[in-house]
Amino acid sequence: MTLKEQIHKNLLAVISLMVALAALGYNTWRNERTEHNRNLRTAGFEILLHVGELQRVTYLAHFDRDRREGNPRKGWTEVMVLKDLSELMPGDQRLRTDGLLTAWREHWEELGSDERSVTVIDAAIDDVRQDTLAILRRLD
Repeated sequence: MTLKEQIHKNLLAVISLMVALAALGYNTWRNERTEHNRNLRTAGFEILLHVGELQRVTYLAHFDRDRREGNPRKGWTEVMVLKDLSELMPGDQRLRTDGLLTAWREHWEELGSDERSVTVIDAAIDDVRQDTLAILRRLD
């Protein structure tokens, strides 16, 4: 039996094998993509939670002058967690978080006494929040 005859005789098996390999490839790609999106979604939600907590600490420190709940050390902790979480995110998220770190570093001491400090920190927080929401919206 020649090769051509063998292929013709087993054409259905060859086609089935090609379809199975294509399906396996697609399924693997889809699983990887789903896991990637799940990781981004989880990191994004964590970022949003920590951004909210940092904003709460900022407002308590500035407007209420509450040194217990608005303790700058709590703010530093939130900023560092946000910095770490941003490493999991794509695009400019790291730059936005670097901006937040800089804003916090330069202005946390004036919270409660200088209106500009809360404005700068709040703007940096909003940048991180908006960037995170944009990333989450783009996920498929």
